[in-house]
Amino acid sequence: MADKENFKQFVKKNPQLIKHVKNGDMTWQKFYEIFDLYGEEPTAWTEYLNEKKVAQATTAAATAFGIGDLFNMLKNLDLDSIQNGVSSIQRVLGVVQDFSGNRDKASTKEEYKPRPIYKHFED
Repeated sequence: MADKENFKQFVKKNPQLIKHVKNGDMTWQKFYEIFDLYGEEPTAWTEYLNEKKVAQATTAAATAFGIGDLFNMLKNLDLDSIQNGVSSIQRVLGVVQDFSGNRDKASTKEEYKPRPIYKHFED
C-alpha cells in the first residue's frame, strides 16, 4: 500500500503523466509498473517528463507545412461538389427569404375598413 501512495505523490509532482494517459499513449497500469520497477529514477521517466522534446516536435511539425502542401491540398479539392454545396445553400436562403418576405407583405396590407352603410359602390 505504501507503493501506491508513493505513486500517487509522484503523479501529483509530475502532472505531465496525465497528458500521456489522456492521449492514450500510456495507461496508469504501465506507469505504475515502471514506478514499481525503477521508482523515481530520472532515466526511466525522461521520455514521459521531458516536455521540451514534445513541444519541439509539435513546432517542427507545424513549420513543416509549407506552400507545396497547401497547393497539394487545393489540388485535391473537388470544385464541382463545392459549387453544388454553395448553390444548395443559395436555394435554401432564397426559400427562407421568400417565407419571411410573405409575412412582411401580409403585415403591410391596409386594414379592412367597412364601407359606410349609406354609400353605394362608387358614389
